[in-house]
Amino acid sequence: MSAAVLAAAPPRPAHRDPQVLRWLGAYTASTVGDSVYYLALSWAAVSSGSPAQAGLVMAVSAVPRALLLLFGGVIADRLGPRRVVLASDTARCLMTLGLAAVLLATSPGLWLLAAAALVFGAVDAVFLPAVGALPPRIAARDQLARVQGLRGLAYRMGSVLGAPLGGLAVATGGPASAFGAAGALFALSLPLLCALRLRPLPTGEKGEKADGPVLRDLADGLRHLRGHRVLGPLMITILLADLGFVGPLNVGLALLADQRGWGAPGIGWLLAGFGAGAGAASLLLAVRGRLPRAGTTLGWTMVLGAVAVAALAFAPRLPVAVAVAVAVGLLAGVSGALCHALVQTECDPAYLGRVSAVSSLGSLGLAPLGMPLTGAAAGLWGTGPVFVAGAAVCALSGAFALTVPSLRRAELPR
Repeated sequence: MSAAVLAAAPPRPAHRDPQVLRWLGAYTASTVGDSVYYLALSWAAVSSGSPAQAGLVMAVSAVPRALLLLFGGVIADRLGPRRVVLASDTARCLMTLGLAAVLLATSPGLWLLAAAALVFGAVDAVFLPAVGALPPRIAARDQLARVQGLRGLAYRMGSVLGAPLGGLAVATGGPASAFGAAGALFALSLPLLCALRLRPLPTGEKGEKADGPVLRDLADGLRHLRGHRVLGPLMITILLADLGFVGPLNVGLALLADQRGWGAPGIGWLLAGFGAGAGAASLLLAVRGRLPRAGTTLGWTMVLGAVAVAALAFAPRLPVAVAVAVAVGLLAGVSGALCHALVQTECDPAYLGRVSAVSSLGSLGLAPLGMPLTGAAAGLWGTGPVFVAGAAVCALSGAFALTVPSLRRAELPR
């Protein structure tokens, strides 16, 4: 079917659109593959070195991701998001299958695992912006919020299914088996991606060029953000929320469970509560398709979510903490889904790879690099001050969204 026919066809609900369902299947397979890959990498690293060395191996992938993410957005806009996602999943498939083969033949040192993590992080730097740029090319504008809800559900499904699948693979055949399973999942996404047919860019395909300096294209994307009445303030809001949220929720939960004597099962219950709340938020957006007064709702859910984050550090018993974690997940899920939906609907699709890269820079590039500082701060002052400080930054992001009139009044299309 030609692009012109696709553009002229009447819009379908996202959950009934074959294009969206193909993309969703590919994204789910890739997300589950990610979870299996990281579990296999952590197990192989722990088996080959000390816990500190294993932690270093797991952290190195964040470095190329942080350094190259913005340039990955330029590549996604130049070459087209489908082509970049397809090439990225192919590279990840070949790399993980290669690691499986090496582990079957020999016992590699930590240097090989660290090198693989670096390559994986570099591939992520182009994969993530391209994933963010795909929805407007496969779905009608009034369906983009629903697509983000479906994407959130797929992400949660990947997190829920990936860990037990990876654990089963490790128990059955060791890390080699788990890497093989991850490679098979990446391979599963490839035919679905090949079957996608993209809508043409409304601005005349100007984003898919392969000539000219990369830095000029990057500067053009940043100027597009700076001059946009909604996207510019939204990027600041997203960055503040990520910087306040990622550290306490990724490092602080483990420290909190250890401090309270809840142990590993306590961490599992807290993560399950957070995941359940976030999944409910994604389901809400997937079913409703839009929430009214999106900008105002975004700001207030961030403020209320910040209060819940601070309260989590002072929950006296595990059931209370789990209930608070559900509230954190629900509020963060709503605000996060609205942020992504507004990015999708407000941005010119020709710039969406670059804008998606900027919006992902905080959570996927900068915030992971600050996790050691979060752990050190918790060691010096305790988990309570760390959670309160993170919550204050999250509250600042919500307050900022509410004080900028253009963002506060932003709406999703009907």
